[in-house]
Amino acid sequence: MPHIRIMDTTLRDGMHAMAHQFTPEQMAQVGAALDEAGVDVIEVTHGDGLAGSSFQYGFAAATDEEYLKAVAATLKRAKLAALILPGIGTCEDMRTAVKAGVKVFRIATHVTEADVSEEHMGLAKEMGTEVVGFLMMSHTVGKEKIAEQAKLMESYGADVVYVVDSAGAMIPSEVKEKVSYLCSVLKVPVGFHAHNNLGLAVGNTLAAVDAGATVVDGTLRGLGAGAGNTCTEVLVAALKKAGYKVDMDLYKIMDAATTLEPMMRRPQVIDNSSIILGYAGVYSSFLLHTYRAAEKFRLDPRDILLELGRRKIVGGQEDYILDVAYEMAQKKNIMVG
Repeated sequence: MPHIRIMDTTLRDGMHAMAHQFTPEQMAQVGAALDEAGVDVIEVTHGDGLAGSSFQYGFAAATDEEYLKAVAATLKRAKLAALILPGIGTCEDMRTAVKAGVKVFRIATHVTEADVSEEHMGLAKEMGTEVVGFLMMSHTVGKEKIAEQAKLMESYGADVVYVVDSAGAMIPSEVKEKVSYLCSVLKVPVGFHAHNNLGLAVGNTLAAVDAGATVVDGTLRGLGAGAGNTCTEVLVAALKKAGYKVDMDLYKIMDAATTLEPMMRRPQVIDNSSIILGYAGVYSSFLLHTYRAAEKFRLDPRDILLELGRRKIVGGQEDYILDVAYEMAQKKNIMVG
């Protein structure tokens, strides 16, 4: 059975569920526990990546540099990673991140916009870091389009290219089809990142591995946007039981999850709105923004999410959620104070 590499994104995707309010001290504590468990790569930033802390995406409790330095100081074996979305984070942000200890850049674009990653990938390679291409909202297009965009990232220097189920909208058969096709056309390893809005994150990740993916993501206790991500400790247990090689200690990754628990604002659950996220194919990080809009305009958040899905909005359009909710309230003659 092949060796499976796990990248943990608790301290980045998990920021969404924490309203980006992890403290550097908390991140250092969780990072040290992940490192002790044998995690290979630990991703740290605002939930929307480098420079994501803003009025539009939500202000974090500290700066990216403070978070990165805090975690870097605790690591003995794991590589420190940072996510960057071109158009939000800049090349200067990347240079600052490398000085803070980053060894891996995960460069994310919408699945049809890989071309905007060329400059950032080139800089990452120039600085000697590992480069991961992250094709978000991969459920919205067919396997041929994903392959076309993945090949662009490969040509820019990506060491790994991910199929990313940002909305938690995929089912196992779709994951297998898209991941296996990508494996057949790329020379670099294929990765997979799941969300749990339909309760399929672990199952979809196993389907991706069965289809040839050798790099996958998880978060402790599944902490993340929407209904959360693939639960790292569950994934480790499942992969080991299936016979795959995973360089992580099961007991220690479970202990790391226990370390996280007191910091969590609430248990990561699949509630009704999360189900609609996956059903409608809406970006998982829109959930908390939608709750706020629903409260402001006295609407059912499920109705807003279905409308967002119908309009096919993508990551980066968080401000549009309020516009949509306002329009819906006007049509229902709801008075907003």
